[in-house]
Amino acid sequence: MTKNVYDAIVVGARCAGSPTAMLLARAGYRVLVVDRATFPSDTISTHLVHPPGVAALRRWGLLEQVKGTGCPPIHTYAFDLGPFTIAGSPGTDTEPVSYCPRRTVLDKLLVDAAAAAGAEIREGFTVSDVVVENGRVTGIQGHTRNGPTMTEHARVVVGADGWQSVVAKAVQTDQYHDQPRLQSSYYTYFSGLPMDGRFEVYLRPERGFAAIPTNDDLTLVIAGWPYAEFEANKTDIEGNYHKTFALVPAFVERIRAARREARFVGMALPNFFRRPFGPGWALVGDAGYNKDFITAQGISDAFRDAELCVSAIAEAFSGVCSFEVAMARYQSARDQRALPMYEFTTQLAKLEPPPPEMAQLLGAIQGNREAMDAFVRVNAGVTSPVEFFSEENVGRILSA
Repeated sequence: MTKNVYDAIVVGARCAGSPTAMLLARAGYRVLVVDRATFPSDTISTHLVHPPGVAALRRWGLLEQVKGTGCPPIHTYAFDLGPFTIAGSPGTDTEPVSYCPRRTVLDKLLVDAAAAAGAEIREGFTVSDVVVENGRVTGIQGHTRNGPTMTEHARVVVGADGWQSVVAKAVQTDQYHDQPRLQSSYYTYFSGLPMDGRFEVYLRPERGFAAIPTNDDLTLVIAGWPYAEFEANKTDIEGNYHKTFALVPAFVERIRAARREARFVGMALPNFFRRPFGPGWALVGDAGYNKDFITAQGISDAFRDAELCVSAIAEAFSGVCSFEVAMARYQSARDQRALPMYEFTTQLAKLEPPPPEMAQLLGAIQGNREAMDAFVRVNAGVTSPVEFFSEENVGRILSA
């Protein structure tokens, strides 16, 4: 039998991994976190932390640190649909605003919080494989740059290493609710583009773009088009990026007055759920559930799933129930919460004109303050699409 040096090894130290490690360490477990990156460092991301994610940061005692970075609060989401704009508040009385921190800032803050909780952080460590004994994952193998291969063991290995997860590939877990890549987007940062606390989204047939305020008085501006155009458009990213803005002349004037401060980065993401557990292993964040970034749910979802996963692991470790039962509950809770937004996101990512029934509903929402706030809170992950698009609620909006 293998001697477990750690209770848990977490592979990946960003928005899913560090919170998982932090919460396990705060619960008294011995945790090792490994990541091939060193921190602070950047990663491709839409950055936005919706109010549910902000609430998690508050629960963890980290919200004031995020505020202390100078990241501006976002009090309004505005969806420009062409004929009209739906604008409203994304939050609740408790968490009225969202934030869009740079990943160089947020990820470092989370790594430090995990370390402060007692987790061992090993940066610049690449995992090459997982260790399996008698059909059960018992550890990892990996190395630092130019270092020898090392083996570490734990009661559970948690893959928090993104949609291309080494852990997920090693255990060959099942995948379901698959959808292909739907759109590709590219973003950069601009100075001189004030947002005044607004997150602005512009949707047109086969095109979309958004502008979000972030740290250092910069604004993240992201533009996208259908994945079918990916190959053709990648030969001139900057040109196609600015052609997208031409659909909204008023925004063109604003972007002309601004200055680009960074290179373009972007990608197109597949959409899927993975079975997030098995003997001795678990998945959290994008490693277990990935979707298009058009609704920017990734960070908030990672925070939520970290809490769910840690609660399940703690139940198993403490003997409340078996690992299989605890983790099956984790999967069920994750899927129940995530699937409606997943379906909403993948539909939106097609960048297709809304069908007549949806166009009628959007027209009825416009100008109705209560309905606009409610619609915005769906996009912010506060309200489930199931609740908002229920027959009863739709009927109430149309009758108003």
